[in-house]
Amino acid sequence: MVQTSNPTKIYILLVALAILIAGGLYIYFNPSDSKEKPNSVESIESKKDSFAGTLKMAQRLKTLAEDSNPEENPFLNSKRAQLYKDSLRGNLSSQERFDLNIHAGLEFLRAGQTEESIPYLKEAQSLAFQFKADEKGAQRWMATQFLGLAYLRLGEQQNCIALHTSHSCLFPISEKGQHKVPLGSKKAIEFFTSALEIHQRDLTSIWLMNIAHMTLGQYPQGVNPHYLLPAGIFKSKVSFPRFIDQATEAGVAIEGLSGGVIVEDLDGDSDLDILCSSWGMEDPLQLLLQTEGGKFENASNQPGLQGITGGLNLVHADPDNDGDFDILVLRGAWMNQEGRIPNSYLKNLGGGKFVDATEETGLLTSLPTQTAAWADFDGDGWLDLFIGNESDPTNRNPCQLFWNQRDGTFVECAKAIGLDFVGFVKGVAWGDIDNDGRPDLYLSCLGEKNRLFKNNGPQGSSSTSSTFDGKNWSFSEITDQAGVSKPLNSFPVWFWDYNNDGHLDLLVLSYGWDRTTEKVAADYLSIANDGERPVLYKNLGKGKFEDVTAKVGLDKVLIAMGANYGDLNNDGWLDFYVGTGEPNLASLMPNRMFLNDRGKRFIDVTTSGGFGHLQKGHGIAFADFDRDGDQDIYAVMGGAYEGDRFQNALFMNPVEGAAEAWIKLKLVGIQANRSAQGARIKITCFQGERQGQVLYRYLNFGGSFGSSPSLCEVGLGPQVTHVAVSIKWPGSGKVSNYGKLTVRKLHELTESNK
Repeated sequence: MVQTSNPTKIYILLVALAILIAGGLYIYFNPSDSKEKPNSVESIESKKDSFAGTLKMAQRLKTLAEDSNPEENPFLNSKRAQLYKDSLRGNLSSQERFDLNIHAGLEFLRAGQTEESIPYLKEAQSLAFQFKADEKGAQRWMATQFLGLAYLRLGEQQNCIALHTSHSCLFPISEKGQHKVPLGSKKAIEFFTSALEIHQRDLTSIWLMNIAHMTLGQYPQGVNPHYLLPAGIFKSKVSFPRFIDQATEAGVAIEGLSGGVIVEDLDGDSDLDILCSSWGMEDPLQLLLQTEGGKFENASNQPGLQGITGGLNLVHADPDNDGDFDILVLRGAWMNQEGRIPNSYLKNLGGGKFVDATEETGLLTSLPTQTAAWADFDGDGWLDLFIGNESDPTNRNPCQLFWNQRDGTFVECAKAIGLDFVGFVKGVAWGDIDNDGRPDLYLSCLGEKNRLFKNNGPQGSSSTSSTFDGKNWSFSEITDQAGVSKPLNSFPVWFWDYNNDGHLDLLVLSYGWDRTTEKVAADYLSIANDGERPVLYKNLGKGKFEDVTAKVGLDKVLIAMGANYGDLNNDGWLDFYVGTGEPNLASLMPNRMFLNDRGKRFIDVTTSGGFGHLQKGHGIAFADFDRDGDQDIYAVMGGAYEGDRFQNALFMNPVEGAAEAWIKLKLVGIQANRSAQGARIKITCFQGERQGQVLYRYLNFGGSFGSSPSLCEVGLGPQVTHVAVSIKWPGSGKVSNYGKLTVRKLHELTESNK
């Protein structure tokens, strides 16, 4: 018999539970390392008893997800598959049935329901073989290649995802990365072979068939010699230490779709944490806080983040100068009218706790975007925000500039100062191109020329203020004069000093969505093709740039999405990593790593360093996670379609103890913005009394698709004993000089308030 509980005991338990809950709430809102935040948004600080902002945004996002139209949104693949499946029930011609089977099969495949997709594609193939008019075999080839792709994806799901290891999908695939469940790749080879019997020079089928053979341990010996991709074309020309993906061991192998990443100390304990997104409309943000031993714990399930979903990209900054980094989640890219989804501004309350403060801070906007960047454009010591929006002929969505009202709240002012550009903007970067102390703005656009806007500063004879007052500032476009309009189809972009000459250079990476696998394969084989190349612009001074892409060895077809830069070998010269691909499931191409050879050329070390991940790469961040002095890489993996999910990667630098010297600089602004974004840093290296190389850094968060730490991590090269550092602070333009700073150490440098 079940005994009745004692009422007194129940009362005691309830009181204890209430005390625990109250204590938990007190700890949540009063973290042990919190400090007074005089510059915080008052409306947030005074309402800590409520998550009204988070709840309101969560409801907005939930409603938009429920109301999204699969007929208009090409990424709602499960719903779209069902629509095509239902359409097959009518009285149809053979051609109509073929078309609908192809569409249904592809949508089930994109939805991740691969086994469901195969019968539809087989039915389409069977119908195509009955078409007498199909003389060139176009429809037979299409259905057959799609079947090969479906089985290849099935092999990825059954092996690379379900049986995931640190060697999964690393190109060229090694023995440790081979499939244990061989069915998918075996069938893929059969269908790609059949497709090649119809079109013998189909480079997409050739490329994918070679990958399938790799997964079975049959490359190169098992590949038909007519279709073999020679192993030598993938080999790196120089050796490089091999990085190992340790995401699973560290607890950060988050599985998701394309998304952004922020690496920063988000909870104030001096360890670097990770925040990453997945752009599915119902995919939650993932907050990963670093604990002891280089492990991470998932802290996503907290009240301030619950229901905050989606986001193709993330950027972070400290716009209220309180010492804690806030987050901007960017949404709606690629979706046209369906992309009118609000961004989220997540206020950091300290201790890694957040609340959605989008509306309270004046940042509520619902224009389709994936790109934004922070900078103090008027030098008043407060970071402002530029958001690059997407427009097409039927949807005009001007870019936006949100001016910081010197309290962490914002007012939009793009039109007032000439920055309300309308275009399909995919990347945004701030950089002081002429060393006049004012950040200029570059916009990377897709399908049209890019734009460079010079920051002219305060304008008008009546203006007595050197900072913005709502109308006294101007920017002017100088794209053609500077010579920086290409490439036509652009994506990630950043300013950096790649050759250490004290002038900011510009790297604009290229993109594509038409026959991308074919173009990448042709590029590896040195076959002429129309794939667009990135452009590296060398700053010549006085607002002029030179295209040096071919000179430095970067004239390659990359199909870049996420990308970022850092210094992997601590030689003082900035390298970069590119996440590649596009939505098409056939776009399986290695992500690429390029090593900077003293500013003279870039060397592809993708295969020697183990960076050639085949899955689609998005947000990328360089950071020294284990605090051993060399930089590691976190990469968000996964595609755009609903089922194109994969685990994120954490490539740890294998050089123990950082053989080369290094230094870390944490800058603290007083008149400048607190994190000193936009500071110009000159580092002079010494080997004893002998002066060595001089390095230059521009302090920012890295590339436009992936947000690296605010901490300046600098490799110095061999045998450096100490450095001299000169800092030009943003805003005031004051210069601080520091002599004989020791190496292999973090230095906190605070701006003088005099």
